[in-house]
Amino acid sequence: MSRRTHTPPGAPDPLHALGLEQLRRRTSMKWRTYPEDVLPLWVAEMDVPLAGPVVRAVTDALALGDTGYPAGTAYAEALAAFAAERWHWDGIAVERTAIVPDVMLGVVEMIKLVTGPGDPVIVNPPVYPPFFQFVTHMDRRVAEAPLGADLRIDLAVLEHTFREATGGGGRAAYLLCSPHNPTGTVHTAAELAAVADLAERYGVRVVADEIHAPLVAPGVTFVPYLSVPGAERGLSLMSASKGWNLAGLKAALALAGPKAATDLGRLPEEVGHGPSHLGVIAHTAALSEATGWLDALLTGLEANRTLLAGLLAEHLPASRLHPAEATFLAWLDCRALGLGDDPAQVFLDRGRVALSPGPSFGTGGAGHVRLNLATSPDILTEGVRRMAAALT
Repeated sequence: MSRRTHTPPGAPDPLHALGLEQLRRRTSMKWRTYPEDVLPLWVAEMDVPLAGPVVRAVTDALALGDTGYPAGTAYAEALAAFAAERWHWDGIAVERTAIVPDVMLGVVEMIKLVTGPGDPVIVNPPVYPPFFQFVTHMDRRVAEAPLGADLRIDLAVLEHTFREATGGGGRAAYLLCSPHNPTGTVHTAAELAAVADLAERYGVRVVADEIHAPLVAPGVTFVPYLSVPGAERGLSLMSASKGWNLAGLKAALALAGPKAATDLGRLPEEVGHGPSHLGVIAHTAALSEATGWLDALLTGLEANRTLLAGLLAEHLPASRLHPAEATFLAWLDCRALGLGDDPAQVFLDRGRVALSPGPSFGTGGAGHVRLNLATSPDILTEGVRRMAAALT
């Protein structure tokens, strides 16, 4: 039993806790990249106070001077318990996990384990821009298998891309974004099983970025990739970073399917030196003691999704909002607004609101923007008002 108090059920919505004046005191990327007259609704930081159990865990460690190197399996055990409770999945074996600095650096290390320089890494654009950046910086090449018109995985296109990637007998990896960023799509068990079948058939190794897994809408079920039949050779990266706003407290976990344990065992020992010990403490506390805070956040995010849909219908009716099943991000089709390939630049220049530019997400991103709705209803309302003002 923890000596710290858990966040109680029915906790207040953290999205209502902070005003613009408080938020502008922050020194992180979201609040310091643009001038003060710009309202930032772009990068994936949430406008929330930290969950009480996380604050207590970190301040307790600081009071003890417990700021050394990370050790132990508490993080993996906390994630395993969270997965069993939330996703009814008991497949996380602590001995098949490894602490890594963060999800994207973990992705890099997993891809290094299963591919070599010059090998293709398949992605599903429009997708998280660092997928392109990190893959190319590690001397691999990106192969695109674009999402379908419904913004779900197009299995026929994926199979074709797998076939092309492995046609010469070489190695290839598939970097799966689950839930998908920026669309908020949650892949079904059937879709993921089909992915696993294709991967086995063509000898493609799947590396799943599941950082947004805790952030699913009510009534939607997240399915861990490693839980589906045929995914035994898969690798996954998970973290409390997005669910509890802990990007500045670095720590993530790499998970291996039963047939990928040998691969994970080849992870260089020094990779485990990268995570922050305080980060591990914070993530462990989030997963094990702050689920009530997460539930309150999820309620607030669903309210903001509804609010955003109404605001867009009123102020930007020609835009098209793709309904998201997960994440705190919204993917907006602005092509009918006549703002060109990069509407985000127009909204920034004319409306002084910062959004993530669609073209950076690859094929299918032109004419789109990604909006971060993890903020207060007042700020969200002002953001859409500024977007509409940019058209006048």
